[in-house]
Amino acid sequence: MEKTQLNFGFIPLTDCAPLVVAREGGFFVQQGLEVTLSREPSWANIRDKVLFGELDGAQMLAGMPLATTLGINGIAKPTITAFNLDLNGNAITVSNALYQRLLAADPAAMQTYPVSAQALKTVIDADKAAGKDCMTFAMVFPVSTHNYALRYWMAAAGIHPDKDVRLVVVPPPKMVTQLQAGNIHGYCVGEPWNSQAVKLGIGHILITNYEIWNNMPEKVLGVTQKWAESYPHTHQSVLKALLTACQWLDQPENRLTAAQWLAQPHYVGASLDVMKMSMLGTFQYHPDQEPQSFPDFNVFHRYAANFPWHSQAAWFLSQMLRWGDIETAINIRAVAQQVYRPDLYRQAATALGIASPPLDEKIEGIHATSWTLNEATPPITMGADQFLDGTSYDPQHLADYLASFTIHRRSVALADLKRRIPTSPAFA
Repeated sequence: MEKTQLNFGFIPLTDCAPLVVAREGGFFVQQGLEVTLSREPSWANIRDKVLFGELDGAQMLAGMPLATTLGINGIAKPTITAFNLDLNGNAITVSNALYQRLLAADPAAMQTYPVSAQALKTVIDADKAAGKDCMTFAMVFPVSTHNYALRYWMAAAGIHPDKDVRLVVVPPPKMVTQLQAGNIHGYCVGEPWNSQAVKLGIGHILITNYEIWNNMPEKVLGVTQKWAESYPHTHQSVLKALLTACQWLDQPENRLTAAQWLAQPHYVGASLDVMKMSMLGTFQYHPDQEPQSFPDFNVFHRYAANFPWHSQAAWFLSQMLRWGDIETAINIRAVAQQVYRPDLYRQAATALGIASPPLDEKIEGIHATSWTLNEATPPITMGADQFLDGTSYDPQHLADYLASFTIHRRSVALADLKRRIPTSPAFA
């Protein structure tokens, strides 16, 4: 290997687990790596330290390598990912006061699962009629999965997230204190910061991102393109260590040990009771509710969870276009292929004898239950992939997909996009 001493950054969230397990469980050491994990206060810190070489790589939001490569909200520097750390893991939580207003405004909508934003729309309309200021909701970063899931959920009920509410950025560990102080009415964040609000009795969880998009990709391992090209053998060893850690994590008998590691102050620092909720496959939406079985709340390896699909990269780019984060037409296919690197993933998976898809794209939103991806050796069991609003997403028809949204902040002409989004051949 070109380099054996590495420093990776993480945010104190449940889904930093693959990095923590790879270190605490000895999977990095098995690959000849000496890894230090650096707890960072915000996603902006993560991005900047990776770009300027203070970190070798880091846990990143799935859209961050794409945004960093394009220079969205910061310096443009080619960044890649060859490894998806997990699926799902987030939820939308609101204050007790807002929850009571939602129940009063539309009891039927609040008792239908998954909970739509219809009751919130009714409350927003009532506040507008009364001349009240709009409510404030928080997410963790402008190009985060949390931002796009929150916007998707709101827009599906007719709420314009840029006109009807105020969206602000709050680092994950500060969400609970901001909600308790009354500075925000709700937020979308990863665990354990939803369960923490429930445990403290200050908030109610409305919906998880699994219910907005079943098995939504969440975090990735991000490194600069220059780093990956400078240390290719080291990179492969990192990927192999993370693959074995994620396999270990998805064994139910190992989840309690992982929760104990994560609960330590230098990692997530939440109580073990809170850490155990999602990690052990249970989840509690309300303070007065018994925990419910939710085995797919945190998925770390099954369903080809670690595979960096070009089509999912393109979906995040479509949402960046939808909400105006990208203001000029781009070649979505080319950016997705540059940033998401299934070729590097396959090298590591093959070395470990782990099946990987030969395809780089798939259609989302057409499977209500588990299904089998036969285009792999051996075939891979996949999870449900439906969207809250019942739509499907075909990466070969991205412009049409974008045109289907009636609520957006898109400034790019669809005609220009269609010239840049080829419908064939399929993603290479």
